[in-house]
Amino acid sequence: MSDTPKSHGRKSIRATLQPRELITPTPELARAWKAQVITLLPQAFPGILGESLTGRALKDGLWSLTPIDLRPFGEGKHRNVDDTPAGGGAGMVLRADVMGRAIDRTQDSAPRGAPLIYLSPRGRRFDQAMAQRLAQGPGVTLICGRFEGLDERVIEHYGIEEVSLGDFVMTGGEIAAQALIDACVRLLPGVLGNAESAVEESHSSGLLEHPHYTRPAEWQGRPIPEVLTSGDHAKVAAWRREMSERLTATRRPDLWDRHLKSRRDKA
Repeated sequence: MSDTPKSHGRKSIRATLQPRELITPTPELARAWKAQVITLLPQAFPGILGESLTGRALKDGLWSLTPIDLRPFGEGKHRNVDDTPAGGGAGMVLRADVMGRAIDRTQDSAPRGAPLIYLSPRGRRFDQAMAQRLAQGPGVTLICGRFEGLDERVIEHYGIEEVSLGDFVMTGGEIAAQALIDACVRLLPGVLGNAESAVEESHSSGLLEHPHYTRPAEWQGRPIPEVLTSGDHAKVAAWRREMSERLTATRRPDLWDRHLKSRRDKA
């Protein structure tokens, strides 16, 4: 019998800033989608991402998550990460030198081609098309903002992409980071039980999703639409398409106008 250790070619070895005792013994496949998150609240991860389908996929090694604590990169005895804004004003700003050191460390372990994204209320609005683009890549490195934001020089120096969940402001980027990761991970092969779910849902086709029904056949005097129990798949498909278009035109006229323009361009 040979004493030579067996090779595990599908797994990769990675360095981490987390203490070893805090790491869950989870296999990390060499080509798994990789999320790194620079944050002042590393204990907030995986959070909801560790539950349900995303949690199971994390345990199975279909994707990996590495929270990077920003505090150890801070300045001085107290590891300060922020300072007062140049020119005066309220609040504090994350320091360029501190964030720069954290980014340099994460880029050493980031997959080639993985974008660097700063969760910011002034960024481009996150949507399903962006989730699909990111899910098709090797992963992402996310920066969670705090206080008044991040020194602009860092954004310029590293060519960071700014992304926003919408036209509102939160106390930090951690919730936004988890939302972005969730939207991407569920699109990875093998995560959803039914691959068609990701194809038929809202925004995947540029339209809102049609209504859904299940048992009982009648509830509170409201029956399931007859077409859905007809067994005629063509009629069901046509009804669902009609409902998607009607809902989109009523609730999201911006999406409906975009859909009509796309249809005209194709014609």
